[in-house]
Parts: sequence; structure tokens; C-alpha cells
Amino acid sequence: MLSAISSAWSLLLGVSLIMLGNGLQGTLVGLRAVQEGFSTGATGIVMAGYFLGFLLGSLLVPRLVAKVGHVRVFAALGSLASSAVLLFIVFVNPWSWAAMRLTIGFCYAGLYVVAESWLNGSSTNETRGQLLAVYMILVFAGMGLGQLLLNVGDPASFELFVLASVLISFALIPILLSAGRAPQVDTPQHVGLVELYRLSPLGVVGSFGIGMAQGTIFGMGAIYAENIGFDTRGVSIFMGSIFLGGLLFQWPVARLSDRFDRRLVLTCVTVTAAGLGVAGTFLSGAPDLVRFIAILLFGGMCLPQYSLTVAHANDNLTPSQMVAASATLYIFVGVGASLGPVAVAFLMQLAGPSAFYYALAAIHGAIGAFALYRMTRRESVPLSEQGPAMAVTSSASPLATTMSVENLRNHMDQDLARMSRSHMRRG
Repeated sequence: MLSAISSAWSLLLGVSLIMLGNGLQGTLVGLRAVQEGFSTGATGIVMAGYFLGFLLGSLLVPRLVAKVGHVRVFAALGSLASSAVLLFIVFVNPWSWAAMRLTIGFCYAGLYVVAESWLNGSSTNETRGQLLAVYMILVFAGMGLGQLLLNVGDPASFELFVLASVLISFALIPILLSAGRAPQVDTPQHVGLVELYRLSPLGVVGSFGIGMAQGTIFGMGAIYAENIGFDTRGVSIFMGSIFLGGLLFQWPVARLSDRFDRRLVLTCVTVTAAGLGVAGTFLSGAPDLVRFIAILLFGGMCLPQYSLTVAHANDNLTPSQMVAASATLYIFVGVGASLGPVAVAFLMQLAGPSAFYYALAAIHGAIGAFALYRMTRRESVPLSEQGPAMAVTSSASPLATTMSVENLRNHMDQDLARMSRSHMRRG
């Protein structure tokens, strides 16, 4: 494992810098939009642009990589993303900013595709799952620490935009200078939407709902925090606590889902998240520490949900369907993440900041109710037939999900080989 990490250190360093820049620019744009006097609805459209661009990039960039190669695509998209961040300073209006956010989302999808496929190609069957775990830790840590970089400058000035641009540019250096050979990327063929719903209704509905919830958190969380009175330091801690919660709870929740019916675990975490959302509406006047702990727990319940959804869907699929189904599930995540910030922004504009938590509570409650309903319609997959729940997040590209699926399939192949050898010995 240490050897695998050592061989991929430049890639992991680049990913860390990418996530730092992304964490910083995402929250910074939301804060600055409020300071520039954008309406809450317009700010929601601006923030949703990233998720729409990310969805488009996830679908289109793999084809581009297949045509011109990893290195050229990575360099071009990194340069474009770095430039787009600087253009926020030049063109200060909601429509230009929405276009910039869409561009950045598209570029980041491509950067993830290249980085993750490179990581996948540099790992073996024995180390792929562990490298993916390290990768996801860096994703959460980088996004969380990126929030804290808000404190090194004034969001009302230009310095933080320059810092975010520099971080993205620096992220290109270790990857472009890596001596490792870029792997081949195959564009996945999608499983039909109707067929996927028939195979895993909860996977489809859950992915859409989780996309709405996480798009709302990442898109409107900073706006909510500023509206309830947090200064820049408070906003950065508020947003960072979400990622810290995801980092702390991802593994325990995954382990529980390997021991119990995943639908039951998903019901529990979504209902808990809904309860925390309702509680959050009554904490606007509570001490800051209480509010930070509340959003940390909320992040801990919300961020692992996509892993549970993908794992549950895979339990109902054959190995040959898993990669294509994961790519299709991400379409639902992307659509939900694009709609969530816009819908919640207009609700906040009409009903005030409390609509942020109420909307999140309603979304999670609906997912939990549907999961409970599905438990009455289909028997659970026996624990002996469940694959391990891998740590994946909807904020990463579908290739992260693909990597976990490939690792799951390798585990299944190894189990079948062991069973075959056991039967041969008995014979």
C-alpha cells in the first residue's frame, strides 16, 4: 500500500490542490454574490451553474480524452478553470457568474476524470480500494480546508479569487510532470433509465434526492450561514464542519451498511438528517459552537448517503451492469444537484433563511420514507451476497464510483475463485 501511495504521490498532491481551490472558490463565490447585492434567487442560479457544468463535463469529457489524450485535456481544462476564477473579478453580474460557474464545473469534471482514471490505472486489484479510500480522504480534507482559506483575505477584494486560481494552476504541475503513463479511458455505455429504475428504484430516487440535498448544501450553505449572522470566519468554519462530519462518519456508516440491510441504514441516516434539519431551524440564536456541532452531525449523516445508494443499487445488479449503472445514477445526482440550489434559493427568498434547513429536512425525509416503502416491496439482499460498501461521494466524478465498482467486482472474482478451489479440494 505504501508503495502504491509513493508511486501516486504527485497525483494525490495535485488532487489535494485541486480540492483546496474548489473548496475556496465555491464558498467565496456565494459570499461575494451576497456582498454584491445579488438576490437570493439569482445567487441560487449562480451556484447551480457549477453542478450543471459538472454534469455536462462528466458526460462529455471522457470522449474528449479518448480523442486527444489525458495530458492535453488536463492542461486545457486546468488552464480554463484557473482563468474562469479570475473572470469573476472582471464581470460582476449574475449571468456572467453563472456562466463562469458552469465553466468551472465542466472543467472540474474533466480534471476529476483524468486524475481518477490515472489513479485507477496506477493501482492494482489489491491496492485499488485502499488508494480510493486515501483519495476520498483527500477530497473531503481538501474541500474542508479550502473553506478555512477564506480567512487569509477579504472576500470583498480580489486576493482570494487570485489564490483560488493559483491553487488550480499549481495543481497542474505535479500531474503534468509525472513520469507515469496515462491509462486508457473507456466511455461507459449507459444502462437505460427505465431499466435501472426497474432494477433499483431506491437507487434512482435516492440519487436524485441526494443530489438535490448535497447541491443545496454546497451551493447555498455559505449564503445561509451569512444570512444568519456569521462573519467570514464563521462561514468558513460552518462549511468546513460539513466536510469534517462526512470525513468522520463515512467509514462507520459504510461498516453498518455491510452488516445490516442497506435500506434500513439509509432510512436511519436520512431520518436522522431530517431531524437535524428541523432542529437546525431552531438554532439560529444558539451559541456558535452548538451550531457548528449541529452542521457537523448533519454533514456526517448527509455525505455518506451516496455511498449507501450506490452500494444498494450494486447489490441488485450483475457485475457486468455495475459500471454503466453507476454512470447513469450520476445523471440523476447531477440533475438533482442542478435543481436543488435554485429551488431552495427561491424558497429562502420567499420564506427567509430557515427555508434552507426546512428544505433539507423535507428532502431527506422523502428519501427515508421511500427507502422504508421499498423495504415493504422487496426482500433484502442476503448479507452474504452484498459487496462491501465503498467510500464514494457525489461530489466526485463517476469514475470514482467506477473505481469502487471495479474493486467490488475484483473482490467478487476472488471470492468465486476461492469457492471454486474449495469445491475442487472437496472433490
